[in-house]
Amino acid sequence: MDNWDEIRTAYQVARLGTVSGAAEVLGVHHATVIRHIDSLENRLGIKLFQRHARGYRPTEEGEDLARVARGTDDEFQQMVGRFKGRGSETAGEVVVTSLVVFSKLLVPALISFQALHKAVTVRFLTDERLYRLEYGEAHLAVRAGQMPQDPDNVVQRFGQQDCALYASVDYLAEHGRPSEADELVTHRFVGHDNPENRAPFNRWMIDNIPRSQVTFRASDSDVVLQAVQGGAGLGFIPTDVAENEKGLVQVLAPRQEWAVPIWLVTHVDLHRTPKVQAVLDHLKAYTAMRDGESKTV
Repeated sequence: MDNWDEIRTAYQVARLGTVSGAAEVLGVHHATVIRHIDSLENRLGIKLFQRHARGYRPTEEGEDLARVARGTDDEFQQMVGRFKGRGSETAGEVVVTSLVVFSKLLVPALISFQALHKAVTVRFLTDERLYRLEYGEAHLAVRAGQMPQDPDNVVQRFGQQDCALYASVDYLAEHGRPSEADELVTHRFVGHDNPENRAPFNRWMIDNIPRSQVTFRASDSDVVLQAVQGGAGLGFIPTDVAENEKGLVQVLAPRQEWAVPIWLVTHVDLHRTPKVQAVLDHLKAYTAMRDGESKTV
């Protein structure tokens, strides 16, 4: 079995007899306990507990698992005792995940964090998929769009990414520059390939621009940028990205309705650990300083 968290959860449920009791001891949400039990039973193909009105009673198989887990847990606690005092260190791997579009903000922030904590190895994973914080795939996720609702996660507002409508110099020379939103109907657009994408600017485009005018579609923000730069059409690009790119002209200024909310997401099991708190504090301080400097320029 490769998931000790689920086994430890089953042991505590067997020991205490209730989901709430196990959740309190483990310091997790009760939904996490239920999910761990369901996942473990599905993986093993057996019932570990009989559910009843007063709680959970282990089956014979559940008692066998709890007996083995108890011995392992005892050895683990002894090891923790030997390591006591080391938990306050900010060291080892720090795994952060986000969309690649946030790399221009996060890479410098993570480099400066590492400069303060020499014993840290940073792993910055950029992918469209959502890494599962509940299974330890990442310590921190930087997510965009609607506020994440998973009750096992701690979600904090990190700010927003302003977006504007851009085109290349060559595109505007050939097709002209629209000065108002109602002049967009004659133009070609670059947009997201997935019409269900929930980015605010994408929802605006779906509501206001016929899909037939979105003649270049992509699944990656970097490709959208390249297509707009190459003259394929008008497209939404984050302002902090566009300001460092050549050959782009801002056609329509940023609007609040196009802005993308950004969230810092951590799992409740790891949120209070010194390493995760150190990363969170640093990212907030770094962006606050950066934003303050930009306002004084």
